[in-house]
Amino acid sequence: MTFHIPQIAPPIVVFDLDGTLADTAGDLVGTLNVILEQEGLSPIPVAQARDMIGAGARALIERGFEAAGKELAPAYLDELFKQFMVHYGENIRVRTELFPGALEALDRLEEAGFLLAVCTNKMEEHSIKLIDELGISHRFAANCGRDTFPYFKPDPRHLTLTIERAGGDPSRAIMVGDSRTDIVTAQNAGIPVVAVPFGYTDVPVESLNPDIVIDHFDELFSAVVKLLKPVTV
Repeated sequence: MTFHIPQIAPPIVVFDLDGTLADTAGDLVGTLNVILEQEGLSPIPVAQARDMIGAGARALIERGFEAAGKELAPAYLDELFKQFMVHYGENIRVRTELFPGALEALDRLEEAGFLLAVCTNKMEEHSIKLIDELGISHRFAANCGRDTFPYFKPDPRHLTLTIERAGGDPSRAIMVGDSRTDIVTAQNAGIPVVAVPFGYTDVPVESLNPDIVIDHFDELFSAVVKLLKPVTV
């Protein structure tokens, strides 16, 4: 008699990108300010605009114009969005860097046998380009953006389809994010979520009830191990 041992997918950690893995505020706000200045409006300091990030480029433009006190017609927003996407794509890593400890955290997870993936509301083309320019594209089994699937965060299918594309198992997955969108996505998918407080959020991440909050990527590995469900055969 032949016995077949079930194949168990390795555990997987899925990362948001903007405000989680990388501090992209300087380049996102830099592009917003190019748009504002061409409209005769004053630029917004990066520190002031950080909380405007997190809902996509279109929302960032709307929030920038609202802060400047100028009305923005929907048709013109569409035009400015196109301009934003072109300029940002050409200036995607002028000031953007990984957050402290992120690279070492990826190293440790890889060495322990975890699959890694990116699930971001950045457009896929921009996410792929940025991850490549940061020199870490080879680490991720999947890099899925806002337009990769018919669904995007906070729809939980964005996360579960990312896990599927990476070859992971949702029952052995952890999400890492910095915002309400990430936390709600993971919660709706029934996947534990680790939150970082140094990203782009309009409320303290602690108030959103993530499973664990870490203050530095040095704490990520122990948090992931704590949340990982044991293998059952």
